[in-house]
Amino acid sequence: MPEDHRIILLAHGSSDKRWCDTFEQLAAPTVNSVPGSHIAYMELATPSLEQVVEQGVLEGVRSFTVVPLFLAAGRHLRKDVPAMIRSLEEIHGISIQLAPPIGENPQLGEAIRDVVTQGLAQ
Repeated sequence: MPEDHRIILLAHGSSDKRWCDTFEQLAAPTVNSVPGSHIAYMELATPSLEQVVEQGVLEGVRSFTVVPLFLAAGRHLRKDVPAMIRSLEEIHGISIQLAPPIGENPQLGEAIRDVVTQGLAQ
């Protein structure tokens, strides 16, 4: 991945630190192995999407991909997040691509199956 591109794993966010810890653990393999990847929260927690984008812009990043850690595209991914992205693009003169929610990837269904199967075998 070029240094001028950043991957943002976007979770909803919660005021409950334990909830955020769960998503940070989920994101850790990507953040630790994919250069330029960061976790951000849509609301209720930090760092926010805006903070991660602004930090990237300060570091010279001009292109971002937001990967939603959502199971499906509901109101937030159909309206709220695209509006946030449009605003950030206009303010900073950057490009932000919104990827499909992670729940649309069939590999997630297979991972859930594996976790259930392993749990039943114990």
